[in-house]
Amino acid sequence: MFRFIITCSLLLIGFVTNAQSYQIAVLKYNGGGDWYANLQTSLPNLINYANQNLDLNISSEQATVEVGSEELMNYPFVHMTGHGNVVFSGSERDNLRMYLLGGGFLHIDDNYGMDSFVRIEMKKVFPELDWVELPLSHPIFHQSFDFPQGLPKIHEHDNKSPQALGLMYEGRLICLYTFEADLGDGWESTSVHGDSESNHIQALQMGCNILEFVFLGNGIQ
Repeated sequence: MFRFIITCSLLLIGFVTNAQSYQIAVLKYNGGGDWYANLQTSLPNLINYANQNLDLNISSEQATVEVGSEELMNYPFVHMTGHGNVVFSGSERDNLRMYLLGGGFLHIDDNYGMDSFVRIEMKKVFPELDWVELPLSHPIFHQSFDFPQGLPKIHEHDNKSPQALGLMYEGRLICLYTFEADLGDGWESTSVHGDSESNHIQALQMGCNILEFVFLGNGIQ
């Protein structure tokens, strides 16, 4: 934990000064769900867009980290997605909880079909916390890119309104769950899903806001 706190402090300094490159990771989980969905172009496109438009210095190579691995502590920002089942073992829950309480941040993006599993497993990680919907006034919607109507709707799925749900611990947003929006698909190259350029840009800009909020704002409310 001590090593992780030092690492996060150095990474945050690197983010602010643009002096140090750092890496973000995709979360690999068990249960049969496709944690690797969007692996080829999604995060790489977001990283490239953020580096160009926000003058950041994120490594162009995304990492992959398992929920129960000690290596989780090396990444200040972890992205999780998929379509199906998610299962955390007891030790994985403990590791993820320690990571998030120690300053890490988890962004979960439902690629359609993982909602019920995510809610069950994250409740086991934080039984004392409930998901809260972020209001339209929340700073995450008003970073370098302004989203006055909140989370953009990229794919229709069940034709429900998109929701930005958060887990708050002692005033800090430790986990963001984007539901019925499908930002990750929107980050992918437009040829993959046939998305319009407008949807692609909206998804990338919202992704940039999330990165900017986490690193510069540090999730403190």
